[in-house]
Amino acid sequence: MKTTTGVSLSLMMFLEYFVWGSWYVTMGAYMGEHLQSSGIQIGAAYSALAIATMISPFVIGMVADRFFAAQKLMGILHLLGAILLYMATQVSGNTAFYWIILFYSLLYMPTIALSNSIAFGQMNDPGKQFPWIRVFGTIGWIVAGLLIGYLSIEKTSSTFMMAAAVSAILGLLSFALPDTPPKDKGSKTSLSKALGTEAMILFKNRSYLVFFIAAVLVCIPLAFYYGFANVFLIEKGMENAAGKMIMGQMSEAIFILAIPFLFNRIGVKNMLIIGMIAWILRYVSFGYGDTGAYLWMLYAGIILHGVCYDFFFVTGYMYTEKIAGEKVKNAAQGLFTFATYGLGMMIGSWFSGFVVDNFKTGETHDWLKVWLTPAAIALVALLYFIIFFREKKDVAAVKR
Repeated sequence: MKTTTGVSLSLMMFLEYFVWGSWYVTMGAYMGEHLQSSGIQIGAAYSALAIATMISPFVIGMVADRFFAAQKLMGILHLLGAILLYMATQVSGNTAFYWIILFYSLLYMPTIALSNSIAFGQMNDPGKQFPWIRVFGTIGWIVAGLLIGYLSIEKTSSTFMMAAAVSAILGLLSFALPDTPPKDKGSKTSLSKALGTEAMILFKNRSYLVFFIAAVLVCIPLAFYYGFANVFLIEKGMENAAGKMIMGQMSEAIFILAIPFLFNRIGVKNMLIIGMIAWILRYVSFGYGDTGAYLWMLYAGIILHGVCYDFFFVTGYMYTEKIAGEKVKNAAQGLFTFATYGLGMMIGSWFSGFVVDNFKTGETHDWLKVWLTPAAIALVALLYFIIFFREKKDVAAVKR
């Protein structure tokens, strides 16, 4: 891969995740400040991205892969997305805001897969080259958080305006990215192929089915963090909460380096157990932490994001690929994403909103009870996983 190509792909990843990090983390704080949104309304807005995650395989599997060059489609989606992000700042009602975020999410989520396709299409050794390109996405998310904190705009519409501006820039730059023609042009399309339903053969493996159910359960606590951690930290009085939350992405970048070394040494089951224990510790830390003597617990809850995400989700993607084998690995990854960031996050986003509203006390919340709820769900998922998951030392692909 040429140096210039590597630079353009790195810039693409940086901007792609800068856009997401600009509005997503602080949306709940913005809604509470400007739309006087309830917890249920905030949860509903966050569920929009989960709904888009479930629908986006249609866009990629039935349209993008067959009719449009990836870089051109990504450019169009980001330019349209920039308009919707701007429109989100111009409405004052929760219903209108929800629909704008839903339509925007339907445009944005396919660009994740498109950006990966563009990057993989230029690589002769993806295993070695892709991590060095993808890490710039994490850097983009971190820079967005730092900039929001530095400018003190986490409760303002400026976060959406910043995301809109960068989305427009990326939209224009996308047309100059390396050409990535549709990979399945001329091939027959089918609903089952687009949805990746052929990967359901993995459920013949009892251990994978147990893991799959646990993954959906773990995504319910995940939704609590994405939807309400920023709101919680601001309400607790933490200064520059958005800027400090990027420590979670920093720890994610660090812990991901340990995954390849530990995956085969301590085994899939132990890796996943560590990840689920981290979820419990995170929410207990949030529940009992404050900005006084227990400030360290708030920081611990943020930093544990690296262990929570990497040891469960990154390990989960690796385990899924190993179980699936070559023939259905792409469909299997899509099915895993559908179940976790789609179904699991949708349930979690709605449920977290009900929980937060249920424990509202005047202008504040009983955050101990709020955070102990996802901790309890994570504990149930952990016990279920420990009891029923059986790991074979040599994980073999499912026989077909």
